[in-house]
Amino acid sequence: MTDRTFSIIKPDATRRNLTGKVNAMLEGAGLRIVAQKRIQMSQAQAEEFYGVHRERPFFGSLVAFMTSGPVVVQVLEGDDAVARNREVMGATNPADAAEGTIRKEVAESIEANSVHGSDSAENAAIEIAFFFSDDEIVG
Repeated sequence: MTDRTFSIIKPDATRRNLTGKVNAMLEGAGLRIVAQKRIQMSQAQAEEFYGVHRERPFFGSLVAFMTSGPVVVQVLEGDDAVARNREVMGATNPADAAEGTIRKEVAESIEANSVHGSDSAENAAIEIAFFFSDDEIVG
């Protein structure tokens, strides 16, 4: 079944000019980019987007990192898109990520791990709606 998921190429990857490499890996995994924009996330946006982590000790550093430079937010489409994206991203900690995954290939650290991806279809819908209107998704 074709469905959609949400992806962010994080500031560590955009700073190192890896947007194309990351997108090539996503497309190579069978995902289509059906919406995409490069943005500078504001502090308010980052705090709202990552609000689920507000009580966690890493919340402040996560918000600071995600606002430290441009990010690329995008909607990906494909068969079992959420699972496929999470597989190509690799484990959160790049040291634990499988060979050939985005995080194994390009991530700098567990925080600067280059990409974010939705963890469920429900969260994908919420995250997509946070950054995109329906008319911006042109699959």
